[in-house]
Amino acid sequence: MHYGIYLANVGETSDPLLLAGLAHEAEEEGWDGVFVWDHIGGPQTAADPWVALTAMAMRTKEVKLGPVVTPVARRRPWKLARETVTLDHLSGGRLILGVGLGWGAEEFDTFGEEGDPRTRAEKLDEGLAVLAGLWSGEHFSYSGKHYQIKDACFLPRPVQSPRIPIWPCGAWSSFRRAAHWDGVIAIADPNANRAILPDEVRAIRTTMQRHRADGAPFDVTVILWSEGDRSLSESVETARYAEAGVTWWLEDLSSERFPLEEARKRLHKGPPAH
Repeated sequence: MHYGIYLANVGETSDPLLLAGLAHEAEEEGWDGVFVWDHIGGPQTAADPWVALTAMAMRTKEVKLGPVVTPVARRRPWKLARETVTLDHLSGGRLILGVGLGWGAEEFDTFGEEGDPRTRAEKLDEGLAVLAGLWSGEHFSYSGKHYQIKDACFLPRPVQSPRIPIWPCGAWSSFRRAAHWDGVIAIADPNANRAILPDEVRAIRTTMQRHRADGAPFDVTVILWSEGDRSLSESVETARYAEAGVTWWLEDLSSERFPLEEARKRLHKGPPAH
């Protein structure tokens, strides 16, 4: 199982230079990835995630990087295609693209965009098809409900082959979508107000196998937090998720859980024991 940290792009960690420094520190401490929110921000300070990820790529050499998650419906997919390929080249093929509908409608409604979840889901699916087509480096056309493309060709291709990994995020209703891509960021039913459980991870694995057309590797990512400092209970807990089929454990060090200095202390303890 791989271990990453999960940081906010708002509040105390809204400075891209700070995020770049934290990514460097995480790499030094043996973490495998550093991931950031993609929120516009409201009354609180916020950093653009793509500028922040660029700064993070410049301060690191090996850790995986990416947004968790980018609401594709809030972006022009061809602009996102250009940004992701550029960052994939800059980082030497270390980008992972977490995608989703977005946490709520307010970041759409505030700016006069359609916040209806069904419309956002349609744009997400169409947007992912557009991304994959443009990443191919071949001539590509697309005619959808929301997006139309006439004979576009984007070069260069991503460093990674066959494409930049895509991890859709969501609960059960989203897992069939994820089966078409490279992984899933699995969360419990939002109404449950709790973390996802190992038994649920096993069920997700079964669902993915049912809907995937091939046996290609598939990541299951969870966003959780460990307790204590390399305690036996922590070791057992992470082992339970690994046995259930989790491939990425993202330690939630976001500002809604930890003040910056506490998050930094946890970062410097290194990945959870396993």
